[in-house]
Amino acid sequence: MILQPIPLEVVMRQFIFWPMLFLLAGCSAFTGKDNADPPSELVELQPELRIETIWDAGFEDADETLLKLKPVVSNGVLYIAEPSGEVFALDPETGDKHWSVDTDSPLSGGPGVADGLIAVGTLEAELILLNGEDGGERWRQRVSSEVLSSPAINDGNVVCRTTDGSVTAYSTDAGEKRWLYDRSVPVLTLRGDSSPLITDYQVLAGFAGGKLVGLSLDTGLAEWEATISTPKGRTELERVVDIDADPVLVEGTLYVTAYQGDVAAVSESSGVVLWRRDISSHAGLDASWRQVFVTDSADHVWSLDATNGATLWQQKKLHARKLSAPAMVNDTVVVGDFDGYVHWLSQEDGRQMARIRVGSDAIRLKPLVINDIVYVMDEGGTLSALRAHPIETESR
Repeated sequence: MILQPIPLEVVMRQFIFWPMLFLLAGCSAFTGKDNADPPSELVELQPELRIETIWDAGFEDADETLLKLKPVVSNGVLYIAEPSGEVFALDPETGDKHWSVDTDSPLSGGPGVADGLIAVGTLEAELILLNGEDGGERWRQRVSSEVLSSPAINDGNVVCRTTDGSVTAYSTDAGEKRWLYDRSVPVLTLRGDSSPLITDYQVLAGFAGGKLVGLSLDTGLAEWEATISTPKGRTELERVVDIDADPVLVEGTLYVTAYQGDVAAVSESSGVVLWRRDISSHAGLDASWRQVFVTDSADHVWSLDATNGATLWQQKKLHARKLSAPAMVNDTVVVGDFDGYVHWLSQEDGRQMARIRVGSDAIRLKPLVINDIVYVMDEGGTLSALRAHPIETESR
């Protein structure tokens, strides 16, 4: 079943401003101000790695506005959700199907997986919870608006972020609402939301307007609020500052990006901004205790010092290729591009080490890395499992 076209709209409290947002997201959200230039041509590369395609599989075409439907691995199972409503469980090593189930709803966010449960959100303002073992439905609940981010599960809670600015917690047992955090939405926003992140005692959520909030997992009350970026400019378009990419938590520090804003490091416990850099990013980032890797709005890949935000290197040779967020694997960083290529960069200096083309469709989603295997999903619905091997140099 093919999903009907998504209404061209931005969900706000009372108003709809999709036409201007479509222009913003289509022209600048992925390309940046100077991306009127043609994308950089790929030059011949002397590969340092051999890329093996372990397996690939075809799924339903992914509309570019449904970027939060992304594969996830939990307890040795790979889960994927299709826009038309089907959820799959696969063997991540072979791609063999364990089971699939049809939710009979147009899916737009997820799956979020933890504690043997699977949560998905829909365009019809529903939150659905499934059993991880066989995909059986436990419950579904009506939420306040469509879901364009992955729900989070932890310690008996399912936390859902909706496009009207609400964050809501439900019990995993029966779907009872536990609390609601409500926040106003600016006149114009990017289509999509940052996924909530649950820690031992908090829910961390980014919002349009450049705000990051730490909520009590028990009550939903705000324990702190951090300003990642402040809107600038005279027009509504110029003042769009959205935290749309998912934050990354490393050893008590939260790394977050904002479109037309900054990259910042924030204390998980207090919300204190430890450092920030003026780097606009819609695609997102990855991080370790040593380095932060981010794809900026001009499709340059940066490596920053995780302790202070200082630049370690910048890779500009993939300019305007509409890169995904970077993902770390061993001593490399992996990004996908608009033309179906996957690129391996050195974490040490950013040099290009290898590339492979998995198809002709764009790769918008951040690659998923599990046990040295890189999973990439393109907009044509092809999921590829890739592994890099060192190329042995000739001896003697």
